[in-house]
Order: sequence, then structure tokens, then C-alpha cells
Amino acid sequence: MARTTPPGGRKDGPVTLAMVAQRAGVSTQTVSNALNSPDLLAPRTLERVREAVAELDYRPHQAARSLRTRSSRLIGYGVQPARSGLSTTVLDGFLHALSDSADQAGYRVLLFAAPVGVEDEADRYDELLREHSVDAFVLSNTYRGDPRPAWLQKHGVPYVAFGRSWSARETGDWVDVDGAHGTAAAVDHLVAAGHRKIAFLGWPRGSGSGDDRARGWREAMRRHGLPVRDLRVSSLNEVDAARDAVGKVLSRVTAVVAASDTLALGCYRALRDSGLSPGTDVAVTGFDDSLAAALLSPSLSSVHQPLEEVGRACTRLLMSRIKNPDAAPERVLLTPELIVRESSATVLAPDGRPVPDRAPADTPRAL
Repeated sequence: MARTTPPGGRKDGPVTLAMVAQRAGVSTQTVSNALNSPDLLAPRTLERVREAVAELDYRPHQAARSLRTRSSRLIGYGVQPARSGLSTTVLDGFLHALSDSADQAGYRVLLFAAPVGVEDEADRYDELLREHSVDAFVLSNTYRGDPRPAWLQKHGVPYVAFGRSWSARETGDWVDVDGAHGTAAAVDHLVAAGHRKIAFLGWPRGSGSGDDRARGWREAMRRHGLPVRDLRVSSLNEVDAARDAVGKVLSRVTAVVAASDTLALGCYRALRDSGLSPGTDVAVTGFDDSLAAALLSPSLSSVHQPLEEVGRACTRLLMSRIKNPDAAPERVLLTPELIVRESSATVLAPDGRPVPDRAPADTPRAL
């Protein structure tokens, strides 16, 4: 509970539910309803109670509330071990937006170490539900055959996924970024700059998000009437592995669309190993718009994901699911944008050579 602080700075004591009720001119039950079941109140009454709560800086004791409502008002989010690469900090914006929007809704995000094995996952969720009374979960890093959605649905636990289920039968609520749109935008940009031989550097087939980004490249290439055969190469999301993989196609292309900024950096290294310059001899685009993208030399054109918007949308869908467990599933697909920098700013003449005397873009621009 909060404490009042008069102008002189001395704290008078804890603010109680009764004090809020007296200030708002309502009963204590009405205040309780405003905090736990606001839909039961008329808008004017609810506003009056909220004004009193704000004026007195009243904060109900969370432990007591949990005992009354059997709700911890906690949202579980599993954190996986950081992988090598430039994109490990990209999710910071998502987590901040998720935590902030959850806080505004009266919830807290409980971070926990994501388990490794399939059986461990179920045990971990069961433990969090029993010992911490977690009310709901946000999933990320979804993949084909992901067992988590089915387990949570079977046990009646609300959840929302950051990422599609990548199966023929969509399940549950999810928010995702349209990766195919992002790589298609990269192809459109490169074609407008005169490129006709554009490779795709992605992850091994079978990754939901990776295959989605590859699809955007492939469909855009075909829309422009350009060949794709033998121009898709795969690599783990590691710089050295990407450098080795993309080296197989560099002599046959003038541009590379990479599925991540880490893969794009591998392409940079492969080009320099061959005595070529990124952005001048071969254009390169990445995906994720990591902090390093603007710091590389040349600066890297990259697809920016609206992760802050993803975080807020996840909270919105989760609150709706908690409120109405039987509602139809809701899905949100957000559009990314290509941030153009030096690595793809050079325009090619019809003969495939760079246009002379064209300076690289001074400032990044979104497409």
C-alpha cells in the first residue's frame, strides 16, 4: 500500500481502500470493483474512483490481491541463451514495450530461463503455474512443431505468441512481422538500382521465419522476371559460416539479400576476402536493423522490424484473451521497412557497372 505525503513532507501512514472510497464518495466494494472488475462500473463512477486512487497514490498490496483473486498478475516470458551475432540486442525494444504495456495494464512480466528440451518445457510451465501462479505467457521463437501452444491450450492457460505457428493449422493468438514483405522490399530497391542478379543468403530450410524471408525474395524476383535458380544459399546464423556459404555465388551476382544482419556481415567478409567492396562491387542488404548496421563500413541497408509495436500488440491480445477466453483467435501481421544506407546505394548502369560520380546516400531513408 502507498503512503500519503502532505506538503510538509511527513508521511501520514498507509492509504487504505476505505480512504479511497471516502475520497471518491463510494463504497469500498465499488473501489474493489474498479480495481479488479472495472467493467461492472458506470464510466463516470469508474473515473471518479480512478481520480481518487491517483490523488492518494493508492497501490493495493499485490500479495493480498493475489490471495483474494487467485491471480498473481504475472506474465511469464522465457529468455533463451543469447546466440552469437549482431541481432542479440534487437529484442530489447520488444521486451521494453512488452513490460511497459503490461505494467500499464496492471501486470508484471516474469522473465525465466527458457528450457532446452521439449519435456523440460512442459515441466517448466507447470512449475511456474503451480509455484508462482503465473496468469499467462508470451511465447517467442516459434517453430514448426512447437509443442508449447498445444500444451498451454490443453491446460486452459492464456498465451500470445510473437511469431506464427508455421503450420497448416494456425492456433492461438499471435503477433508477427511480415518477413516476406521485408525481403521483397529489398529486392524491389535493388532492382530499381539496376541489379538483375540478386542472391539470397538465408538459414537452412525448415525455419519458419527463414523460409518466409526466402519466399519474399523469390516471389519478388519472379515478379520482376529475374532468375532464382542456384541463387539461394544457406548458412547458420554465424558470421564465419555465412562468409563460407555466400562465397559460392559472389562471382555470379551483383547483390545479396541476407536474412539477418549477422549473415550480411559474413557477406561483407567474403567480399573483402575476394578483394571486392561491399556496396560498390556487390550490394548487400540485411534484416533486423541492428545497432551495428549503421556503424559498419559501409553502413548496412537493413530491414527494420517494428518490435516496440509488436510488444504492445502482444499485451493487447493477451489482455483480451484473459478477459474473454472463448473469443476467436486474433492475429496481427505488422509491416517492416527497409532502411537504405551505403551498402546498397550505388546505382548500376545497363551494362552492370556502377554509375560514375554518384555519391552514396548521405542519410538513411525508409522504403
